Amino acid sequence: MKIFKYKLFLLYLLFFFFSSSILPQGFLKTSGIKIVDGNGQNVLLRGIGLGGWLVPEGYMLQTSSFANAAWQFREKIETLIGKAKTDEFFNLYRANFVTKKDVQKIAEWGFNSIRLPMHFNLLTPQETPFSYSEEGFATIDSLLQWCEESKIYLILDLHAAPGGQSKDNIADYNPAYLPLWEDAIAQQRTVYLWKTIAARYANKQWIGGYDLINETAYTFNTGNNQPLRDLFVSITSGIRAVDTNHIIFIEGNWYATDFNSLTPTWDNNMVYSFHKYWNVTDYGSISYLISLRNSAQRPLWLGESGENSNQWFTDVIKLMESYNIGWAWWTLKKVEGNNSLMYVNKPAEYDYLLKYWSGQATKPSVDYAVNALTKFAKNLNIDSCKTNNGVIDAMFRQVKTTETLPFKSLTIPGIIYAADYNIGQNGYAYKDNDYQNTGNNGSWNSGGQCRNDGVDIEKCTDILTNGYDVGWTNTGEYLNYTVNVEQTGTYNLALRIAANASGGKVLMRWDGVNIGTFIDIPATGGWTKWMSLPINNVELTKGKHTFSLNFYFGGFNVNFVKFDLVATDVKNEVSTPLDFSLMQNYPNPFNPETVISWQLAVSSHVTLRIFDVIGNEIETLVNEEQKPGNYSINFSTTNNPLLTGNNLSSGIYFYQLRAGNLVETKKMVLLR
Repeated sequence: MKIFKYKLFLLYLLFFFFSSSILPQGFLKTSGIKIVDGNGQNVLLRGIGLGGWLVPEGYMLQTSSFANAAWQFREKIETLIGKAKTDEFFNLYRANFVTKKDVQKIAEWGFNSIRLPMHFNLLTPQETPFSYSEEGFATIDSLLQWCEESKIYLILDLHAAPGGQSKDNIADYNPAYLPLWEDAIAQQRTVYLWKTIAARYANKQWIGGYDLINETAYTFNTGNNQPLRDLFVSITSGIRAVDTNHIIFIEGNWYATDFNSLTPTWDNNMVYSFHKYWNVTDYGSISYLISLRNSAQRPLWLGESGENSNQWFTDVIKLMESYNIGWAWWTLKKVEGNNSLMYVNKPAEYDYLLKYWSGQATKPSVDYAVNALTKFAKNLNIDSCKTNNGVIDAMFRQVKTTETLPFKSLTIPGIIYAADYNIGQNGYAYKDNDYQNTGNNGSWNSGGQCRNDGVDIEKCTDILTNGYDVGWTNTGEYLNYTVNVEQTGTYNLALRIAANASGGKVLMRWDGVNIGTFIDIPATGGWTKWMSLPINNVELTKGKHTFSLNFYFGGFNVNFVKFDLVATDVKNEVSTPLDFSLMQNYPNPFNPETVISWQLAVSSHVTLRIFDVIGNEIETLVNEEQKPGNYSINFSTTNNPLLTGNNLSSGIYFYQLRAGNLVETKKMVLLR
């Protein structure tokens, strides 16, 4: 009997563990101004929207100029490759855009919910009113199963309603049909669609609720939002006839910002959903919504937000959570999207299609177009996307701390690229004057590349590059880097810059202490004319440190800072050269610049000069006392006070090194 009871107890524990780890704590409900679970515990929704999956939007696919709405995108493809192949493409597109692995990652990152933007046409085709597609519902069924397995809620959002709730691309409005608000049949279809959805998912506890109509934007002839309220009430009645379990989310007019006429409430399990874009992040921006919540005694939910900088993300989420308001961000992935969770790489073939549709290229063959679209669809898969870790970090970790983290492992000796500054908030990882869009500016990253902070990053065409440089530098801005010095010793630094005019000043800091004095930035001949400025004989100790670039006066571009070890601490490992030696410059031939290196065995007064073939001195590069060690310097034809621009002609030149009584000369070749 004792053994039986023991086994029964174990079975009970197993059942309890299984049920608690798989099942949610009952349906989400409203309790006054809170959303709670079945145990009455407060639930703060932290969600991500799957924008672009079932309702492709032009800006996400880089088709805005010729196919802003989903129906236009499909029409362009169908005209090019035919209906059958277009259907095959969209099946592949949807299969790759969101997979089980995406949902697993979403949960792993810290989200507890997903908002699914749905297109009515996928569930009840335009030309067959009141009939429903099992294939369309199967897409939702698969997503729900993945959400159940990952223990996150799925909120269904009717993003594109029959006829279109606005005349915008986000509603996939097609002028061939009457808008939702002018078509009684379209309104009836919307009610019946929701009733069909609710009947199907009424008993599914991982369904978090129903977001009835996304972002209505319409001027009603009543002068208020009464028609919107009337349709919401009709939809609610249809849902409640088959489903009394799930929350109903109500969005205001004018992109979920205007809740006029949407009070008093008409359902006891109802949430007001608002959207927030491109405005300030203080209490004043949501005070009217807090008043709505308090007077209606219903919760608020920020159903959509994003499309801004990382710092704006952090500030908005902090604001929401301080007032117990859940949120759903926009969006999971976009083509070359730096402010989405994932960056979709654009195949060259797909880029050619974009140029063709824009009138910049000739018409491709059907086979070429099919191949291009297939590559594009496959690139939507999570395994082919780049995760924007800075975005995710801003939404979770940075909400709680100002601590910074390395963007990547940076070691010295080596090159520290400017765009690899730390991950963290503005004023801690970096300082940028224009770091968010609050309606006054459209871009916080003027170059629009690589990362989603206020730092202005652009593509770099320098000979040595990681692909990006930091530009549009302004007075008072700075960049911080966490670096690891592998060897204590003396280092020569080279700051790689380009400037259209002189006047910039940089101060380098090491663990908060200045490295030397201000570095004056000269004009280099243009924004893409690069040169290296030397900072020699800097003593660094082994270990983890913070390196900073401080822009006291801006107006230049920064590619990298190079750290070369020239001498080690004599207490540790002696590496003093045994001989005096001048190395061959590299590269050679060169254009427009080259590096000259030498070594000294004893302390000497050193001069390094450049001569032409008839003995005329072109420039003195070095004229100073130097200790034993290894040295290098950059000779650039764009950094010569005796020259005008790049008018040093092709030919043979000589460089001569004098160290005390020792002299050595070598030849170098400039090729224009």
